[in-house]
Amino acid sequence: MRILIIEDDKVAAEYVRKGLSEAGHIVDHAPDGDTGLNMALDGQYDVLIVDRMLPKRDGLQVIEALRAENSRAPVLILSALGEIDQRVEGLRAGGDDYLTKPYAFDELLARVEALVRRRNPGAVQTRLQVGDLEMDLLARTVKRAGEEINLQPREFRLLEFLMKHAGQVVTRTMLLEKVWDYHFDPQTNVIDVHVSRLRGKIDKPYDRPMLHTVRGAGYRLQA
Repeated sequence: MRILIIEDDKVAAEYVRKGLSEAGHIVDHAPDGDTGLNMALDGQYDVLIVDRMLPKRDGLQVIEALRAENSRAPVLILSALGEIDQRVEGLRAGGDDYLTKPYAFDELLARVEALVRRRNPGAVQTRLQVGDLEMDLLARTVKRAGEEINLQPREFRLLEFLMKHAGQVVTRTMLLEKVWDYHFDPQTNVIDVHVSRLRGKIDKPYDRPMLHTVRGAGYRLQA
């Protein structure tokens, strides 16, 4: 999923961004209401996470402006303002859900996924399978031939991207942008190191290799 966080608190925004990125989503951040509104109107986001108290334009004004432009992007309001009348006000302004601070990140993630499911049934995948390799995106588990494989968070994210593009050649540029959030080549062997570690866990203990290097192009995962 592609998600936009509109939040002026840098620490809070980075906490949410990091968690959502580790869950495999592409996340952008806007630090104020005006910037957030422009980004939301210009970008194709699956869901928006909007704080209420924002500089330049408050969260409810952002949502109202989006709805006035016929934007149907699901909006989760994330706010310290949690009284009943404040929550009702947020929902009536066009918000689809309301979560008060402080909150548990697992609940935030579940609400985001539920919003997208309601808007686009079937759009959120919770399980991936390529041959005898299985990944549960909710439980964050990986199994091959029924045996559980322990992966580090970056290895999990790398494998998830490869499984979602099973049978296709995945380039280094694609991996840098989608798995590492780099929009430049750091000129290091970070990808090679992680691919080698991943291959050691999902291939070496088994008879048939699944993760293949395509010389001069990238990598391909296939059964």
